[in-house]
Amino acid sequence: MPTFHVTDQVAVVTGGAGVLCAAMCRALAEAGARVAVLDLNSSAAAGLAGELGNGALGVACDVLERASVESAAREVLAAFGRVDILVNGAGGNKPAATASPEQPFFDLPAEALRWVFDLNLMGTILPAQVFGKIMAEQRSGVILNISSMNAFRPLTRIAAYSAAKAGVSNFTQWLAVHMAQEYSPAIRVNALAPGFFLTEQNRFLLTDRDSGELTARGRQIIAHTPLGRFGTPDDLLGALLWLVSPDSAFVSGVVVPVDGGFSAYSGV
Repeated sequence: MPTFHVTDQVAVVTGGAGVLCAAMCRALAEAGARVAVLDLNSSAAAGLAGELGNGALGVACDVLERASVESAAREVLAAFGRVDILVNGAGGNKPAATASPEQPFFDLPAEALRWVFDLNLMGTILPAQVFGKIMAEQRSGVILNISSMNAFRPLTRIAAYSAAKAGVSNFTQWLAVHMAQEYSPAIRVNALAPGFFLTEQNRFLLTDRDSGELTARGRQIIAHTPLGRFGTPDDLLGALLWLVSPDSAFVSGVVVPVDGGFSAYSGV
């Protein structure tokens, strides 16, 4: 019978103090994992780790700097001795990389586009290199990347974010084959593709800053989501625990939508 338990496994979560990833950290801890919360905000990482118990560790980590990721890996190994699960949760968008009538695509600054692209794609690849090497030496492990519905159907306005998440999905498939064939079939790589969840990164696009009411874009998204609402952090947790637990032992190289039916709806 499925249990979705990860008792005594070591789980590393990048971007771990963010809204969605903090919920993932809590779910992993409740399922028995020893969690390392990696985040650019060291105090937030430490605070969440203190909540989790079970020896959880908060570690400062910049996923765009390999030296920082390697330093974090050393801390994790010193504390726990191994890494069984890596959740690549660091990512996001920024207003300066978002097209609008006031800020046409043609005028989006290269540095803003590059920042979004690097955070989402390189911020997934670098931790996969560092922690994936540990898994290769162990000959076991699970990597779970965070893609997006933008990877399936690119959304208007957010060119860099959509392109980067498409890269994350492609990289997930590539890495799944590479790790299984070159190192061990006991190393699996998958991804979650969340639909529309209200976060600090997209709130300014989906709700009005002053009234909190849905914007035209927000209303359009709800109209194209058969379940009729935005996702909540808890909506990701069942799929998360399935993909990182032994209950999905024959699942690798897939990108699982958690989107309220958005990707299935043609609009008609």
